[in-house]
Amino acid sequence: MANQKGGVGKTTTAVNLATALAACGKQVLIIDMDPQGNASTGLGIERADRATGSYEILIDGASIADATKKTLVPNMSIVPTSPDLAGAEIELIDLDRREFRLRDALAQAKLDYDFILIDCPPSLTLLTLNAMVAADCVLVPLQCEFYALEGLSQLIKTVERVKKVLNPVLEIQGVVLTMYDRRSGLNEQVAADVRAFFGLKVYETAIPRNIRIAEAPSHGKPALLYDIRCAGSQAYVHLASEVLKREQGLVGRSLAGAADAVA
Repeated sequence: MANQKGGVGKTTTAVNLATALAACGKQVLIIDMDPQGNASTGLGIERADRATGSYEILIDGASIADATKKTLVPNMSIVPTSPDLAGAEIELIDLDRREFRLRDALAQAKLDYDFILIDCPPSLTLLTLNAMVAADCVLVPLQCEFYALEGLSQLIKTVERVKKVLNPVLEIQGVVLTMYDRRSGLNEQVAADVRAFFGLKVYETAIPRNIRIAEAPSHGKPALLYDIRCAGSQAYVHLASEVLKREQGLVGRSLAGAADAVA
């Protein structure tokens, strides 16, 4: 989940899409790569339970298994994070294979997941770069407002550079429109512009503005557990259905494929 603009719904999408996929019987892992740790908080992981997480994986070489925590959601686990991750950007600079630290950890782990969702920080840093090097593809949550469009071209260029130099299989898997309000003419115009540019890469499902989605993290729950019947939760259920259809037969292609391509 990547977009250098903050407040567009990356973490909300990561948590609720993961929950919907898990509800479909898929084994799902979230990796919280945002120093704010909102995905960890939104899934009820207490600060005291974050002693080993994404920071320790990137900097200390901790294993994925040691860092993984179970969540309240059946079939779903998380690699949490803590504020220590904010310092990783500087510490990574002097480390070997600094762009490959997350991918190396995933490659060494015995993984039994259908989906691994990486929640990136709202910036194009070494943390985001580690996520892109490790990932199959990028899902871009995009708020239906004008400013959200401005940084999109930069994100596209970054994905293209990473694909050319570090991860040959990386691609933009899709764009999901968030905080959508059909009553807003601007929202409709932004949505039309995005669909005209990205075509079929834009999911049909748009995530509406919804107060229940905003309330859920304060209870340490995904919206789908907090209120499955609300419009936002139902939208993420539909989004998960679209993701499953797109990814059928493509899951797990990058770690082996990218390693072979780089080698």
